[in-house]
Amino acid sequence: MSHSPFLDLKSINAAYRDELIEVCTRVIDSGWYILGEEVASFEKEFSDYCGAEHCIGVANGLDALTIVIRAWKELGLLASGDEIIVPANTYIASILAISENSLTPVLVEPSLETYNINPEHIKEAITSRTRAILPVHLYGRLAEMPAIMAIAKKYDLLVLEDCAQAHGASLNGQKAGNWGDAAGFSFYPGKNLGALGDAGAITTNNTELAKLLRTLSNYGSQQKYKNDYKGVNSRLDELQAAILRVKLRHLNAEISARRHVADSYLNGIQNSLISLPSRPPLKQHVWHLFVIRCQQRELLQKHLAENGIQAMIHYPIPPHHQQAYKEFKEYSFPITEQIHKQILSLPMGPTLSENQVASVIAACNSFNDSD
Repeated sequence: MSHSPFLDLKSINAAYRDELIEVCTRVIDSGWYILGEEVASFEKEFSDYCGAEHCIGVANGLDALTIVIRAWKELGLLASGDEIIVPANTYIASILAISENSLTPVLVEPSLETYNINPEHIKEAITSRTRAILPVHLYGRLAEMPAIMAIAKKYDLLVLEDCAQAHGASLNGQKAGNWGDAAGFSFYPGKNLGALGDAGAITTNNTELAKLLRTLSNYGSQQKYKNDYKGVNSRLDELQAAILRVKLRHLNAEISARRHVADSYLNGIQNSLISLPSRPPLKQHVWHLFVIRCQQRELLQKHLAENGIQAMIHYPIPPHHQQAYKEFKEYSFPITEQIHKQILSLPMGPTLSENQVASVIAACNSFNDSD
């Protein structure tokens, strides 16, 4: 039996071990550890990769989203109490960034086919207080950005992309992080582009916004000991930037490997009890997660575990059922609730072997109601 871990970070990073040690040594020997050449170089390389004009490295993905919204408040584009539309089935970070800034998250149902926010439901949720849309490219698939940007243009709304799971995804030749007015990225170790610790970045094509984001994330200061804003300390450090520069060079190859695994699953898994994700247009999906649905999810997860396969749930509890947002507990989002009850993420990563993939497929196909 071929054991298939959900994500083998050790083997992913082992492939670049010599390069990683070399750049870490370079940073250690430089004596410069915050806001140096590694961060500046990574910001340039990542903005070029995304096709965006500016990249600002920050401490993590949540900060990336939070600081953008904060900057828009400083610019007078948003005010406390304004509404931001966000998918109901996202990871809680997308919503925390809104409430942290004293704005109101307006939860909207996703499409069951893509798991991404449904543009038709966005239109229905717009009120006189709506100022922005925060689409999430969930599981690595770009949201329907042409439709979302058209809505934003019609109603004069800002768009903040949550790209935490979608580094490298593209649609019509345009990458995640280059559609909205700004975008937040996470480089948490398990992401497709993962650091060896917490790290994040913001991309934007707005030069005024980029300057303000850089200032806010550095204590509100452009010049040492001179503070223009009540800022925060959220900076990408030199060591993680150096590591990310190595990993970025290999990202496209890793995405290709993930797509190969996804194609194998999509072609090989044939079980009426399992709903597979829809096959999106070329390059729209980078398969951060391969998420199936099953009405007997717990039984299926147990069956897979008995066959040496680790499957995870992303995410077991929807945000409106979390204690943190108890004010939402009366809300009803049937599609979101169905998704959270049925989804299961299969092993996915660039180092999965053909044998491991075959064992996942075989275990899925051998699952039945009586397991």
